[in-house]
Amino acid sequence: MTNKSNHMRVIQIATLGLLAATSAVAESDRARECLPVGGSILTNLAVVDANTTLGTATGDLKGAVAATILGIAPGPNGTTVFTVQHHFVTEAGDNIDVDKAEATAVMVAPDLFAVVSYPVKIVGGTGRFNGATGAIDNIGEVDLATGHTVFRYQGRVCFKAP
Repeated sequence: MTNKSNHMRVIQIATLGLLAATSAVAESDRARECLPVGGSILTNLAVVDANTTLGTATGDLKGAVAATILGIAPGPNGTTVFTVQHHFVTEAGDNIDVDKAEATAVMVAPDLFAVVSYPVKIVGGTGRFNGATGAIDNIGEVDLATGHTVFRYQGRVCFKAP
């Protein structure tokens, strides 16, 4: 083989590799159905224990939700950061698995916090949420005096294609 033939062979192999990689990415995108989601979450603190809320989610993630407060710490610029682990069960009985989340809040009165940043990452689940990925952003209020929370969520969830 000549040097020119070797060079052409390398270009052909590289082109085939690039086409295969592009095809795999396109196939991966086709294998997922991404949808916007939104709704609200209302919970009561100390139903299960002093650090766990229990309540309902409405909207696209309709069902039951619990959140365990793992920690409360001072945040930047006078904020308070709540580290939380959530547990979702949809009305259809599917679990939604999420990573630990951090809610950044501003105290507006003693024991009353406005939650200004609260991203939650979806990392799978059961049923329809098996293999799901996504993220929801939340804003809301935590009232430690009454034990009530209320949040508005919106985001996007990507499901495996049927």
